[in-house]
Amino acid sequence: MTVAAAVAVLVGVLALATVIGLLLRARTGRARPTRTKDTRTTTTDPTTADLAPAEAFGTEATLVQFSTPTCARCPATRRQLDTLAAEHPGVTRLEIDLAERPELARRFAVMQTPTVLLLDRGRAVHTRFGGPPRPAELTAALDAVLPAPTAAAPATTPGDESP
Repeated sequence: MTVAAAVAVLVGVLALATVIGLLLRARTGRARPTRTKDTRTTTTDPTTADLAPAEAFGTEATLVQFSTPTCARCPATRRQLDTLAAEHPGVTRLEIDLAERPELARRFAVMQTPTVLLLDRGRAVHTRFGGPPRPAELTAALDAVLPAPTAAAPATTPGDESP
């Protein structure tokens, strides 16, 4: 192999690695919907029922974070999810250590940590995030799962009533 051919191969490998890296980076943290618009299902999804006791799930939504002890980005993701859950009544965060339950990595196709699943009130997977979720996409996905807030009746003060 000539020097020119070796340099060409090296440049080709570097270009391919750069393209693959940019594609993976663009996908990390993006929301990927996993359900259709059909929300008639109200039963518990059997694939998530054994993740934790029933009391650990939120009444409106659950943010499931798959982590490992060596995950460098998991603590920041944990804080992000805890803050978001605290802002929304009925939403909880559930963390699962894949080192303790490795069978879940295969079942949920977890290829990186953190991986976050957004479960609706029926415990069905609604949205999936590979890597730390992007805040705007996480908020939008959660808003899509949560019930619309009811409009409060306007407060009346004495003397404002109509005859």
